[in-house]
Amino acid sequence: MKLLYQTHSPYARKVLVAAHEIGLASRLEVIHHETSPTRRNEAVYAVNPLGKVPVLLRDDGSVLFDSNVICEYLDGLHDGPKLIPAQATAHYGVLLIQALAQGISDAGIAARWDIERRPEALRWPVLVEAYREKIAATCDYLEREFDVDAVDLGAIALATALSWIEFREVYDFRVRRPRLAAWYERFAQRPSMRATALSGATHD
Repeated sequence: MKLLYQTHSPYARKVLVAAHEIGLASRLEVIHHETSPTRRNEAVYAVNPLGKVPVLLRDDGSVLFDSNVICEYLDGLHDGPKLIPAQATAHYGVLLIQALAQGISDAGIAARWDIERRPEALRWPVLVEAYREKIAATCDYLEREFDVDAVDLGAIALATALSWIEFREVYDFRVRRPRLAAWYERFAQRPSMRATALSGATHD
């Protein structure tokens, strides 16, 4: 299988971390593609009409896109403990954490657009602060509620989201959140995270 990837995407990293955790990374040919909302990558658009990575090209020629879809598909290819448990309470608990993590990434990316990439005359600091408030509220919730012993898709999504906002210096999630910060430090040392470090800059 081929994974169209970007070395500075939290969503793409989530897929690759998941693949490492379930022992499928060796089955993926990882191909880096630069994408941005202002830069059309024809190879990516040819397989995903949204023009985004990650994209998984399966061996039978079919295509999957969106990190959530790809992770669920990969989780069905192995016989070990599932990243998305079948039991209903645990299942939806994992999906809830994944949704919160995706919200952190979405808000962080939106904030960075206004902080660094929008023409200065068009920037709106009030909007940036609103995005940061969403991240802050989510991190406060996770400080109280997150199961720090979990190794599942929710944990993977959260770790890769937090790694991105730290990588881009969008928001310091560690401030006044010792439980979340300590968990992240431990999770970031997992081989799956160490093998997939974020790198590179966005090119418009």
